[in-house]
Parts: sequence; structure tokens; C-alpha cells
Amino acid sequence: MTAPSPARQRIDALLRAHRLVLFMRGTPDRPEFGASMRAWQALGALGLELGHADVEADPELGVDIENNRAHSPIPRLYLDGKLLASGDNVERMVNTGEVHAALGLPAPERRPPAVRLTAAAAKAFRAIIRNSPRGSVAEVVVDPQYCCSLEIEPRRPDAILAEVDGVPLQFDLASAQRGDGLEIHWQDVERGPSVLFEHPKASVPVPVRAMSPAQAAADARAGKLTIVDIRSRQERASAPLSVPFLHMDDGTHEIRNLPADAPLAVLCERGVRSVHAAQHFHQMGHLDVYYIEGGFEAWSGLANA
Repeated sequence: MTAPSPARQRIDALLRAHRLVLFMRGTPDRPEFGASMRAWQALGALGLELGHADVEADPELGVDIENNRAHSPIPRLYLDGKLLASGDNVERMVNTGEVHAALGLPAPERRPPAVRLTAAAAKAFRAIIRNSPRGSVAEVVVDPQYCCSLEIEPRRPDAILAEVDGVPLQFDLASAQRGDGLEIHWQDVERGPSVLFEHPKASVPVPVRAMSPAQAAADARAGKLTIVDIRSRQERASAPLSVPFLHMDDGTHEIRNLPADAPLAVLCERGVRSVHAAQHFHQMGHLDVYYIEGGFEAWSGLANA
């Protein structure tokens, strides 16, 4: 009789130690790939002890699970040593209550959350959904820290639907349970539309701070600060900066890819739009954000003197 492989032994030990086990990509603190993150967050909302293993850190586990059937998608959820769900089906079965039933738990409450859309947000999303493929909805995700995001996605039968001012909002089970009190705003940020969220249980954001043009110029030249110039291409061409900077002509992907703790200072023409843009960057997850006082009008008289 062939002895079990070392990976199989690790799998068996984990399955014996925990009734519920998730084999995932990444760790609970840093889950990778969409399905693993969604599965962990959905299962975490159950409040149960949950064993887990990272198949990225230990690739042999991913091959050896289910008798070497490597094609079975990750994540994989096991209950009492047997495969219960894999891939996107993990989140789906939590949403529908099938995981609750398998665990002997009461069926989850699938009540739509009480959410408010501002008039501008409702009008904007009605137009977006009207011009999207048939069956599209606005999918709202509320994570365990009550940080929110929204995407236009196809309607999913397992999700929870809330109709708000003519806008279909879709939630997974955990997001629906966290969603009460959420307000969704539509504002003109980055010289264009932006979705902003307010949740009563979200941490209070640290206000963005002012920075003088002289300080911004010195820090930028020293490589200690990234300046984001939100002026239009024409404004920048007629009055260029003398230090390195980022712009948003092609979107915000360069800014999003910066480390969360990298200092940012936002520059506009007169120092008004930059306050709103800096607040937006803070809501995107940037932790050290400033607006440059007086905008380029003040900069041209001081920083470029």
C-alpha cells in the first residue's frame, strides 16, 4: 500500500482539525484572486471557526486535494472532510443559505438593506443601467470594515436585490447584512463623475491637509512627495510645472498603483477642486493626502519663483 504523499498528509491533518476548511489563494489577511476573497468574506460573516490553507504558498496542496483532481477550481470548501463547494459556488451557496443548511444553522435573513441614493446618484445610475446590457444591476459590496465599492454587473439569482429610486442594487448576503444606513452620492470629482459612499459604521476619515506650494515643490524635488496635477491638458501646456508629477488624462491607474502610505499632494488651478480630489483619493485608500493651497496661481508666484 502506497503511503500518502506529504501534501496529502497535511490536507488530512487540516481536515481532521477543523470541521469547515477553505483551501484558498492567499491568506485571510491578504486573499488573492476574486473568488478566494469573496469566499473568505462570505464565510467570515458566519462567525464560525474556519480552517484554511494557502495553495499559493503550498502549491502541492492544490494538486493533491480531491485525489489529485487539479482541475477542481480554487477556492474549495470542505465540511466534515468532504468537498462541499468550489470556485464561485462557495459564495453562491453562502448567499442562498445552502451552507447554513449543511451546517445545521438557521436559514439566513435575506432582507434588502436600507440604502439611500442621492437624487444625482439615482439619476446617473438609471441612465448607466439603461445603456448597459439587459439584466445589468449596480452591485454594491460592503466589506468587513464597511468600505464600499460599486460595479455594474449582471443580475445574479443568489444575490439580494434592493430597488431604490428605480435603481436595482445587488448585494451578496454579507454586504446586505452590513448595508443598512449606506448613502451613495454622485459627485463631480477628477473633472468628471465619481461615486462616493457614506456609512455610519465606517471609520471616520482623517481630513486631508493643506500644503504650501513651496513645501510641495521642495518635497517633490527631493523625491518625498508625488504631485497629482488635476488641471486639464491645455492648462498644463500653457503653465507647466517644473517638478515631476502625475496627471489623470488616462484615468487614475498610476495613482491607484502607488503604495497606500505614499504622500500625495493634489494641484488644481486655484486650490478649490484639489480639496475635493484629495478627499476622493483618501476614500480610494491613500492615507497621506494633501491639497496644495492656492493651486497653480499660488505655485507660480512661489514655487516657480
